[in-house]
Amino acid sequence: MQATGDEPGAVADRHARYPDARIRAILNDTRTIALVGASANPARPSWIVMKYLLARGYAVIPVNPGLAGQDLLGRRVAATLAEAQASLGGQPIDIVEIFRNSAAAGPLVDEALALSPLPRIIWMQLGVRDDAAAARAEAQGLTVIMNRCPKIEYGRLSGEIGWTGVNSRILTARKPVLAAKGVQKLTIAERGRRSE
Repeated sequence: MQATGDEPGAVADRHARYPDARIRAILNDTRTIALVGASANPARPSWIVMKYLLARGYAVIPVNPGLAGQDLLGRRVAATLAEAQASLGGQPIDIVEIFRNSAAAGPLVDEALALSPLPRIIWMQLGVRDDAAAARAEAQGLTVIMNRCPKIEYGRLSGEIGWTGVNSRILTARKPVLAAKGVQKLTIAERGRRSE
């Protein structure tokens, strides 16, 4: 999406809602996630999200300058996005997930835009939104998701979130697909289709 020349409010309108197919495609095509704002406190949402994403097979690199060099859920914490990318040996980061407040989102997007190669996606957590930063990222060809949680979206699209009584907003008679490993773990594969 080209962001230059957008009228005021165009970015906000574009990010008001995301189609399920788009979120599913992003989560299916993602392998590496740099989680900026990772916490060592198991009561913090960033720790819970990181644990969930690791259990779903994503390679999550925690980024937090205050914890740099320590291990968090078996992963070495990077101080910066550049350090996180270097740990991948030249491979790009698929998603830069911003688990900081909206005021910090702009500088973090700029830090992501300085990486080479560029990440594919900037994902801002629930309550985190910066339309100007989103426009800058989109102008560079990145996909931007704002005010969403990948854990919630994965759970919603897989059907797991329904186990807690939460409405997934997906109406279907097709059975969800069980993951190959784990107890009561579903995948985001299309319902009624077997995952390989």
